[in-house]
Amino acid sequence: MAGGYRLSSAAFQCLREAFRQASGIDLPESKRQLVAGRLHNRLVALGLPDYDGYAALIRQPEQAAERQRMVDLLTTNETYFFREPEHFRFLAGQILPALAQRPIRVWCAAASSGEEPYSLAMLLQDKLGDSGWSLLASDLSTRMLERAACGLYPLQRLDLLPDEYLKRFCLRGTGEYEGHLLVRRELRERVRFCHHNLLDSAADLGLFDVIFLRNVLIYFNGATRQWVIQQVARQLRPGGWLVVGHSESLQGVTGGLQLVRPSIYRRPAHSLPAVAGGVA
Repeated sequence: MAGGYRLSSAAFQCLREAFRQASGIDLPESKRQLVAGRLHNRLVALGLPDYDGYAALIRQPEQAAERQRMVDLLTTNETYFFREPEHFRFLAGQILPALAQRPIRVWCAAASSGEEPYSLAMLLQDKLGDSGWSLLASDLSTRMLERAACGLYPLQRLDLLPDEYLKRFCLRGTGEYEGHLLVRRELRERVRFCHHNLLDSAADLGLFDVIFLRNVLIYFNGATRQWVIQQVARQLRPGGWLVVGHSESLQGVTGGLQLVRPSIYRRPAHSLPAVAGGVA
């Protein structure tokens, strides 16, 4: 029970199904209290008497905006700068030297609140300069994308951020922003953020040399994971690289990709993506 509101089994099943259809993520029964807690303020704001009323509301076809708000509230977003740093070392030392063409296109396919795409942008700017790269960052949550575009973060998020990059690409907050950092405008403007659902085709996003799809596959069941990998893998250029989280594997759902090392895959240079739409 959250704030006096009880989340009935019927309402939970309705919310669970709506979230699954929107995100591909199936919330287990153990997440019932989390759902109740995160949606409680929406009941208060909308003046609804219970979660059954909210469940009925989001079923209405004209409530697309509220369904998106529900997705935003229920999406888990845990990230920080240069998370799983071995991937960034491999990108700098192995992937970038292997990609002869410039500029390279990089897609951060689960951008969350922006720490990962900005980490990538710092490294790419450092290694390739102004004209050697472009970066697209997407997420399911519009709330997270808005936060990411601002580029303002608490200082606790930067334990793994190299001091050189902190000085070069960030500003320390003062006054009301004490205890925060701001990614410099010049770098923020190099990252293009967009709303994208991994369940959908990504053909209109174009083809990429490197795709980071980290720490999101663990939330999908087997069939959904296979579908997502197929959609993402189609957007890799021949010879392109896919990086997933250290705790994730594409075993049985590789989408035609070859394992290079745990959590790092590559499309064979001689193959062609099944869908090559969009801007190359």
